Order: sequence, then C-alpha cells, then structure tokens
Amino acid sequence: MTSPEDFSRLQSAMSRAVKAHWKAFLFEGILLAVLGIAALILPPLASLAITIFLGWMFLISGIGGLIATYWARATPGFWWSLISAALAVFAGMLLLARPMQAVLTLTIVLGAYFLAEGVTTIMYALEHRRELSSRWSWLLISGLVDIAIAFMVITGLPSTAEWAIGVLVGINLLFGGATLIGMALAARKSNS
Repeated sequence: MTSPEDFSRLQSAMSRAVKAHWKAFLFEGILLAVLGIAALILPPLASLAITIFLGWMFLISGIGGLIATYWARATPGFWWSLISAALAVFAGMLLLARPMQAVLTLTIVLGAYFLAEGVTTIMYALEHRRELSSRWSWLLISGLVDIAIAFMVITGLPSTAEWAIGVLVGINLLFGGATLIGMALAARKSNS
C-alpha cells in the first residue's frame, strides 16, 4: 500500500518533471489539439485513419504474438496463445482489407460500448448515492450522456459510421491537448 509520504514524494517528483520539461508538454499539447481539430473538421478521414491504424496495430501485434508463441511453444497455454495471435492477425487483415466496412463495425462496437458504459455508470451512481452525497448526480448525468451518445450513434447507422469515431477521437484529442497546454503554461508560470 502506498503511504501518504510516498504519494507526496511522487507528486513532488511529477511537479518537478513538468516544470523542467514544460516546453515538451506544451508541444505535445499543441500537437494533440491540432490533431483533434483536424479530426473534428474531417471526421470521415479521421475515422478511416483510425481504422487503418488499428488494423496495422492488430496485424503487427498478431505477427509478434505468433513469433513469441513459436519461440515459447513448450510453455503451458501454447494453443491459447497461438489462437489469440492468429485472431489478432485475422482482425488486422480484415480491418486493412475492408476499412470502410470496418469503420461501420467499429462504430457499432463504439455505440454498444457507450450504451454499456452509460448503464453501468447510472447503476454505480444509484448504488453509491448515499456515500457520494451530492456528487452522485454527476455520475448519473455522465451515464445519461453516454446513453444519449449511444442512442445517436446506433439509431443513425449507417450514416453515423462516417463521422462518429472521428468526432469522438477529435474531442478526446482536443481536450487532452488543452489539458497539457494548461499544465505546461502553469508549470512555466511557476518557474518564473
């Protein structure tokens, strides 16, 4: 278990690192924000790029898994590892062979994820409303927003497949970049 002193030391070390490298955080934040804005401006292109990127990730990780499994063929679980790696290669090949259809499939999965996440967040909020007092309502609202996003994505299919992944990733990149920019500028200010 982490003691309060350990946590304080870690927090202090993180603060020093951010202050020392604020320019790197600023650069990364600007890059993420620009990519987020680009994804929001061209969501179909961003959706396609993300699908192709995922295809390459699955393919490369699957090939790596096949190689590692071959080297460790005498270890327990060989067949499960082989099946897992082969599935990754297969998924990567499918994503790369038919990226437009893969965008539709990934959008359906994304909609299902938001629906499941929304329901579980609402259930979590309702179960913890006594312990979380006034904050449980924020969880409830978050769950309802997730369900609303899922509803928009799923009921709008197949046309939502064109923009949903790109827009959601764009929003994520934009907010992540803005957070890093804010953190870097605060660190620069405290260095002065």
